[in-house]
Amino acid sequence: MQCTKCAEKAVYTGQGQNFCKNHFINYFENKVLRTITRFGLFAPDDQVCVATSGGKDSLSVLYMTMKYCREHHIAFFALAIDEGIAGYRDHTLDDLRLFCTQYDIKLEIVSFKDRFGDTLDNIREKGIEKNKKPCTVCGIFRRTLLNREAKRLGATKLATGHNLDDEAQSFLMNTLLGNMSHNASLGPITGLNQNDKFVPRVKPLYFISEKESRLFALLKGFKVEFNECPNIGLSFRATVRDEINAIESKLPGAKNGIVNAFLEILPELKEKYRAEKSRHTFQYCKRCGDACSGEICNACRLEEELCRKETVLRNSKE
Repeated sequence: MQCTKCAEKAVYTGQGQNFCKNHFINYFENKVLRTITRFGLFAPDDQVCVATSGGKDSLSVLYMTMKYCREHHIAFFALAIDEGIAGYRDHTLDDLRLFCTQYDIKLEIVSFKDRFGDTLDNIREKGIEKNKKPCTVCGIFRRTLLNREAKRLGATKLATGHNLDDEAQSFLMNTLLGNMSHNASLGPITGLNQNDKFVPRVKPLYFISEKESRLFALLKGFKVEFNECPNIGLSFRATVRDEINAIESKLPGAKNGIVNAFLEILPELKEKYRAEKSRHTFQYCKRCGDACSGEICNACRLEEELCRKETVLRNSKE
């Protein structure tokens, strides 16, 4: 195929257009920059923390955040969470360190082992025995650590690498489980009500498909492995992802359709559930002080249940 915009050979086809390498990179970067501008994801006085792991999406969002922030003189840095998944996370973190060295980006790395006392590999079997899937445990611990560490490091925004596929999956997962209030917290800027315990999360890759993110990383020459987390097969998300991909193969553009339809109803969802949440005052975890819905937050509850006893004793003394 020939590029829609020039005579060069196309490397990408989608959205009714074909792009060569250079025109695809321009298309990708312009789409991300338009998302940042359209939704006001970054402000001049922000200190942006980019949640990154060394995978294709996280390196792409880190590169684009770097590009935007340096052009607009906005402070930023990278933050990675080492869950302790042998043979997987250690390799992606090596790629991330190399990337940050190449582009002179400040990088902070914190681990489950340091903060919760154990690795996900060690927690995994105990969690399954208690009917807690590793992806559920990992998600709670990761979200908690990203917020705590971003807050500790002075961040005012937390940029994540969630893409179009992720958003379509999350919307359908919540819908299938009847969790519409969770859908109200989605969107390019997540959350409903502001709280000084939470760093607002933003998604610059919101309209970028997984296919586009993968190609961008390849064409930019990022050193990155395209391996999935070994625990993904145990997740509900993997089931939903595969079904959406099957639909997309028969109906190209379905993922865009899902997300755009969701954005049409998002304002009403936010209004409904923001009003409901405003009637309830935030509680704060008795152990860590994070905002939560009960006396103890989910992360501290899981830490007590799944991590080593000496960790719990240490934290209780602190």
